[in-house]
Amino acid sequence: MQTMIDFLFGQYTNASPLDIGMEITAVIFGFLSVWCSKKNSIWVFPTGMISTAIFVYLLLKWSLLGDMMINAYYFIMSVYGWYIWTRKINENEVTPISTTSKKEQKISGAIFITTLLFVYTVYVSFDKWNHWTAYVDTVTTAIFFVGMWLMAKRKIENWIYWIIGDIISVPLYFYKGFTFTSFQYLLFTIIAISGYLSWKKIVYKKTLLT
Repeated sequence: MQTMIDFLFGQYTNASPLDIGMEITAVIFGFLSVWCSKKNSIWVFPTGMISTAIFVYLLLKWSLLGDMMINAYYFIMSVYGWYIWTRKINENEVTPISTTSKKEQKISGAIFITTLLFVYTVYVSFDKWNHWTAYVDTVTTAIFFVGMWLMAKRKIENWIYWIIGDIISVPLYFYKGFTFTSFQYLLFTIIAISGYLSWKKIVYKKTLLT
């Protein structure tokens, strides 16, 4: 048992109690945010903003630039998403869940490619392009950037990006030594699959009514 505990949490031996507490807090609020998203609740954004704000601080402190930029972007897009989700399209309805248009698919592709180039430039500029994790960070950052943009637009396809990115992030964060965050992404994967199925039912019902 002790061997298993050391394997999972040994990387926290030299970590400060404050940093550990902040990471756990960020994970809890991150979980709440994804759960609220699954439930199609506006609380996805305030809870997400708390989580991402904490992670921006911690990841900057740990020199994980790609991960830090993901969370900074999440925070900004949460503000945008909060506005979109509460914007009324008529007197009785706010922005509904829907599928992406061809234009939005093209924009998603552009965001993905632009993010790849941007993160690569940042890593090279800070001399961080020196480990295989940098390559993975670049790809996951691009995936999550598109996913967050689509979630802010209330597009069902956002879940597909979250599922792919979360699956990659589980072993990645564990390798980096952040066990709590790795567990968070494992839960995110499960919730994202459930969220996709839940939103798919909503879109299907809407299609039957139109």
